[in-house]
Amino acid sequence: MKRKLLFATNNPHKLEEVRAILGDIAEIISLKEVGFLNDIPETGSTIEENALEKARFIYDRYRIDTFADDTGLEVEALGGAPGVYTARYAGPDCRPEDNMRKLLQTMEGITDRRANFRTAIGMIRGGLDFVMEGECRGDITLEPRGTHGFGYDPIFMPVDSDRTFAEMSEEEKNKISHRANALAALRLFLSVGHIDY
Repeated sequence: MKRKLLFATNNPHKLEEVRAILGDIAEIISLKEVGFLNDIPETGSTIEENALEKARFIYDRYRIDTFADDTGLEVEALGGAPGVYTARYAGPDCRPEDNMRKLLQTMEGITDRRANFRTAIGMIRGGLDFVMEGECRGDITLEPRGTHGFGYDPIFMPVDSDRTFAEMSEEEKNKISHRANALAALRLFLSVGHIDY
C-alpha cells in the first residue's frame, strides 16, 4: 500500500507534474483534498526557506508527511533576479503574463540572456526537515513561445534545446526541468535508506 504524501499546493499544473513523477511510489494528495484553500505564508529570504516554511505550516495542521516546493528564476544579467520574488515579480497579485512581460521589458537591450531555474523541495517527515534541490540552466528568449506549461515556461529555453518549456510536451519537460530534477532527488530520498515507502 502506498504511503500518503501531502503536496502543499493548489496549483493543478504542479500537482499534475508531481503525480506523473512520483505517483507510482506514493499517493500524492493536494491541499484541496484535505480542505485547505487559504494562502500559505512565504516569508523566507531564500527558496529553500520558503519551501520548508510552507511544508511546516501544513504539516503542523494535518500531521501528514508534507512537502512543498518553491522555485526561483535567476537571471545572470540581473544579478540573480527575480530569484525569491519569481512568483510575484510584477507585484503581489500579478498574473504569470505580468511577470513575463516585466522580465522581458527589464531585459530589453541585454544580450546576455543566461538564466537558471532552481527548485527547492522542503519535506517534513515525522517532524523532521529535509531539503532537496534541482536546477535547469538555459536562456531567456526575446518573446514568449509555446502554449504548454505555466509561469515563465514560454520564455525559458533550456541549454541544448531550441524550444522553450512551453513548446515541449509535459513528458519532455519532466525529463529535464528544475522541478523534475528536484523531484528525482525526492524520489531517491523516498526510495532508499530507512524510509519505509
